[in-house]
Amino acid sequence: MMRDFTIKQYTSLLDQLKKSGGTFQTVREYAIHPDKNAILLRHDIDDRKEHALIFAKLQFERGIKGTYYFRVVPESFQEELIQEIESLGHEIGYHYEDMDFAKGNTQEAYRLFVAHLEKLRGIAKIDTICMHGSPRSEYDNKDVWKEYSYKQHGIIAEPYLDFNFDDLYYLTDTGRMWDGKKFSIRDEIKTTKIWPQFHSTQDIVLGLQNKKLPFPVMINFHPQRWTDEPTLWIKEMLFQSAKNQIKKWRKQRLK
Repeated sequence: MMRDFTIKQYTSLLDQLKKSGGTFQTVREYAIHPDKNAILLRHDIDDRKEHALIFAKLQFERGIKGTYYFRVVPESFQEELIQEIESLGHEIGYHYEDMDFAKGNTQEAYRLFVAHLEKLRGIAKIDTICMHGSPRSEYDNKDVWKEYSYKQHGIIAEPYLDFNFDDLYYLTDTGRMWDGKKFSIRDEIKTTKIWPQFHSTQDIVLGLQNKKLPFPVMINFHPQRWTDEPTLWIKEMLFQSAKNQIKKWRKQRLK
């Protein structure tokens, strides 16, 4: 059985996406001029930031562009790396978690958001943001927008709040699988549409080959999960398996 969540599998997916005839758009581009055949490659850089650069280079080699959302914590934020990814033609965005930082204090969360956005804008062009799920936190980072507005800071889109997922197919590797909704606490979208389900990366590749993957599509990656290094691959698999059970238990409690 072929191992999933390897760089080999990732490049196979990229190559098949390239053959699909879809149009690669960044989140910024889709928010301004959505293409009906758009492919949005979104990357949430939660940890192991060096993996993001591997992804960015593999895409660049194939003439593909994506969007990379960075947190402002050491596991994610590194000025030179962010600038290098942007120099390859990719979009940079803020992966905000300020309600978590502020322990639910909305006023403090907004103050932190403004400061962190300014920090990121000091090194890259930032037009879109995307919340970090913070699954171990009791706070939803999107809740800051119940009292404040990101639009007044020149932010043109937050995918969870500004995109219609009845019209945009959404795939995410949350839970280290592509159909891990039962393990997701906050990485969920609102849709009334019944979309196709894929479990593995190879399933998606076959779906592309058989013209069964809908467009436009947003595919959300967490690059820290993807590696060819056997020890790290096993470590990540075991860690995610344990994390999934905790998330499933927490999700049941939150109902």
